[in-house]
Amino acid sequence: MQIEMPAYPPTGPRHTVGVLAYAGMAPFELSCVVEVFGLPRPEFDRPWYALSVCAERPDPMPMVGGFTVSTPTGLDVLAASDTVVVPGVPDVRGAVPDAVVEALRSAYARGARIVSICSGAFALAAAGLLDGSEATTHWRYAGLLAERYPKITVTPDVLYADNGQVLTSAGSAAGLDLLLYIVRKDHGAAVANAVARRLVLPPHRDGGQAQFIEVGVRDVADGDGVARAMAWALENLSAPVTVAGLAARAHMAERTFLRTFSRQTGTSPIRWLIERRVQASLALLEGGDAPIDQVAAAVGFDSAVTFRHHFGRSMRTSPSAYRKTFASRTPREPGPGREAQTVSGALAEPRAEPEKRRSRPRPETRRTISP
Repeated sequence: MQIEMPAYPPTGPRHTVGVLAYAGMAPFELSCVVEVFGLPRPEFDRPWYALSVCAERPDPMPMVGGFTVSTPTGLDVLAASDTVVVPGVPDVRGAVPDAVVEALRSAYARGARIVSICSGAFALAAAGLLDGSEATTHWRYAGLLAERYPKITVTPDVLYADNGQVLTSAGSAAGLDLLLYIVRKDHGAAVANAVARRLVLPPHRDGGQAQFIEVGVRDVADGDGVARAMAWALENLSAPVTVAGLAARAHMAERTFLRTFSRQTGTSPIRWLIERRVQASLALLEGGDAPIDQVAAAVGFDSAVTFRHHFGRSMRTSPSAYRKTFASRTPREPGPGREAQTVSGALAEPRAEPEKRRSRPRPETRRTISP
């Protein structure tokens, strides 16, 4: 199977976007760029982007999946584009072709916006466009990027980083977040939200939101006490949970439970449960109008202040800011295929007033994981 990519000359009033294609690439990231910038958008009363898929040579390029792509558009068009997107590199340990490096430097010198998705950051780094600035890539490659290019401040736990002229994103799907962010910058929130709805995606995830880095909840085996305790905790997020209680459910002494939990998950029970509670709060913030203190209580935090603190550390934004990104939707009723969001029924009944909750003595942090 061979796909011929049409050329869109960078002429006229439309903002031109050039995306790099190369042999051996996975098609997902390229397809994301085509989907966002290449599809016609007649529903908008403004010129849309003019997309060019560019390659070093016009020869058919084998893609992951057993098909080929060819494009008549070369690197000269990439270098002349208003926005240049590099959706990856074929080998994160290999050299970037000199012609690609020169095209990126030329575009940058002209003032073009330079964007990378996933491992594409290695191409930008090879061109020297990330020296002295903050950048991100897929968390699997972050250490290698920092090692190969020590002049870059690599931030491995964010979805994307915006340094003005140069923007980098984490792996694969985070590229869509960055592309929607670019549309938002260019055309405003209403247009970006409309594009997101067409893609059936959340309208916006803040760039500082943490990447979803391998967090482990495994199948519960009969003899796996830690997994059994974790499964119970996930079903009872709104209840107070203590290390002693989890250890008892795992049929272990506390110290043995803590050592085993850390060995199996790479983190502590406290940190793991806080992260699970923050993640559980996202659906409540997206799909309801409950006050922040009620959302906090629903997922087990003992105050809105504690919830905001942990939410900010995990998601790099505030609960209120996260909720505001969904304000343009009309989602107070469940959508197709989406159940009404509750956590163990915690929002079904009125909660105690925040003042009363704050007056409750807090348990020792060392002994509890009920923040």
